[in-house]
Amino acid sequence: MELKDTKITIIGAGIGGLAAAIALRRQGARVTVLEQAEAISEVGAGLQITPNGLAVLKALDLAQDLAWCSQRARAVVLRSHARSAEVLRLDLEQYASDLRYYFVHRSDLIGILAAAARRDGVQVRLLQKVEQVEPGAQPRVLLANGAHCGSDLVVGADGLHSRLRAALNGAAKPFFTGQVAWRAIVPNTVGLGPEAQVFMGPGRHLVAYPLRDGSVVNLVAAQERKAWAEEGWNFKDDPQNLRRAFAGFGGIAGELLRAVDDVALWGLFRHEVAESWHGEGLALLGDAAHPTLPFMAQGANLALEDAWSLSACLSQAPDMPSGLALYQARRRDRAAKVVAAANGNAWKYHLRPPFNWPAHQILKLGGRLLPQMMVGQFDWIYRHDVTAL
Repeated sequence: MELKDTKITIIGAGIGGLAAAIALRRQGARVTVLEQAEAISEVGAGLQITPNGLAVLKALDLAQDLAWCSQRARAVVLRSHARSAEVLRLDLEQYASDLRYYFVHRSDLIGILAAAARRDGVQVRLLQKVEQVEPGAQPRVLLANGAHCGSDLVVGADGLHSRLRAALNGAAKPFFTGQVAWRAIVPNTVGLGPEAQVFMGPGRHLVAYPLRDGSVVNLVAAQERKAWAEEGWNFKDDPQNLRRAFAGFGGIAGELLRAVDDVALWGLFRHEVAESWHGEGLALLGDAAHPTLPFMAQGANLALEDAWSLSACLSQAPDMPSGLALYQARRRDRAAKVVAAANGNAWKYHLRPPFNWPAHQILKLGGRLLPQMMVGQFDWIYRHDVTAL
């Protein structure tokens, strides 16, 4: 399908929305991004770009921009919580030397994508709150200010509470997953190197890795809970609540937790992977289609994959309906499999006595005897390259 002068509206200026805007614009489409915030910004969080997401940034000629503002990951280290003793080291330099993994501040990646989109001629409109999306040969987006805009295609990259998802799959509330997560950034006073540290404890775990020039550390502390009773999805929390919840964490983990002076708490909610990713003149991508728990660090990477795939499928197909159908066929099963893997990782990190000790011994043994296999167990995620399809 020839995308030149095709009018495309993307709802949401997050990672997936901006990457899709760049990819589609470079195919010749006229792209407008609608963002409800007053500025394109993301603050206070780090994320991991794994090789499957990096493949998309390479194809968009943005990999070097990423490398300049991030830390290249050398290893993933699993540790027990009480003394931070090492259980398993997954050496990425030795056993995955052909791949690149990066730790990046979310705001830095958003900045890279937003700058590229604007350079390419994407129109970004801020303070645009979407009220409703109407499917059709010429779909319409209705805004809260009473305005509306028409397009040949509307793409919903508007996250967990997507208006477009509801238009395609019916209204449904996201469900609480039984997990909460505190997120914070602290000074790197412990000299943490470019490795992802995972401290595993009963019913909870802490992930830590350095950002930017290595002077700060990103923390994500996840805990199992039976219910989420707070109003809203996240709020500023007292650091003492975090420290009480992780009181048994010692060693490096304890030092990092003591350094927290500003923290936010999220209830982790999600939908099931959407049954319908497209309709007449409509398409979903990223969390709007497949919100995932953060325990495989794949939210941003799946969104990048979706963005490239949507553009590629439209350009490879004879018309828009067949292009959108191809997009869903390529993406839905993979996304569902990755989401399931993230769900499965939570309980592995949260084992309680008496099961945690023998499980950790098995991990140690696997690391000694089969290090290549331990590093490569998720190659189906990391070595997947949507730009080669």
